[in-house]
Amino acid sequence: MDKKVFNTKYELFKRKAYIIIYGTNTPLGKLFDLVLLALIVISVIMVMLETVQGVNEHLHGVLVFMEWVITIFFSMEYALRIITNKKPYRYIFSLYGIIDLISILPMYLSFIAPGAKAISVTRALRLLRIFRILDLVSFMNQGEELKMALRTSRNKIIIFIYFVSVICVLLGSLMYVIEGRENGFTSIPRSIYWCIVTMTTVGYGDIAPATTLGQMLASLIMILGYGIIAVPTGIVTAEYTKMKTQRRRCKHCNFQNPPEAKYCNQCGSPLNEPITDADKK
Repeated sequence: MDKKVFNTKYELFKRKAYIIIYGTNTPLGKLFDLVLLALIVISVIMVMLETVQGVNEHLHGVLVFMEWVITIFFSMEYALRIITNKKPYRYIFSLYGIIDLISILPMYLSFIAPGAKAISVTRALRLLRIFRILDLVSFMNQGEELKMALRTSRNKIIIFIYFVSVICVLLGSLMYVIEGRENGFTSIPRSIYWCIVTMTTVGYGDIAPATTLGQMLASLIMILGYGIIAVPTGIVTAEYTKMKTQRRRCKHCNFQNPPEAKYCNQCGSPLNEPITDADKK
């Protein structure tokens, strides 16, 4: 075959494959993505079923065969995503690219470590594409707003976690002094572990104070825990509410944009100053 003809056909194949794999607006692209989502769900269910002894005894061969079929399909899809992308390295090192790679590695690693197959359940992360595939713009916008709120409140949350960590070290050490080894608090690290479990209101019950003073301190930690749990939620909620009241509305299409946007995410028009809830009335 003439090299020029081959190159032309190859480029045509790449363009068509790109539209199907990356596009969600075409019928074939939508069908491909929906089939992909279905295979991901089936794959995750099969990995779970393989850990159920009764099911695995009767259907082990079928499950392994189907897992390999799906893994090969995912491998081909991953290779096509790299080949058809004009900037393959951008995809490879993107969040979705890393997730796609992680989803196919466990089956191949099972030749070396049989237990690695169970990690295939990480394919469930690929279901995050459902918002993009089904074009759920409102959900994606809400997700972006929540992500921005978390990013904005990051420093406050880090300081809060640091403060809680110091308190756990102090109260855990104090509980070790009060209760001692005879009551299960065999070391300061184990006492700190108990303090963290108690403060987060998990309460495994593997260690419990026996002395009156220890029980009083435990009660204080439990009450403190309820207050501490509410703080990160309040920080993120405050940032989220602040962002919601500072959205930028496009005067051309009325689309609500994030506060940092300079141009409309829907129509591309320049944006005015941030609007508040009072401006909407």
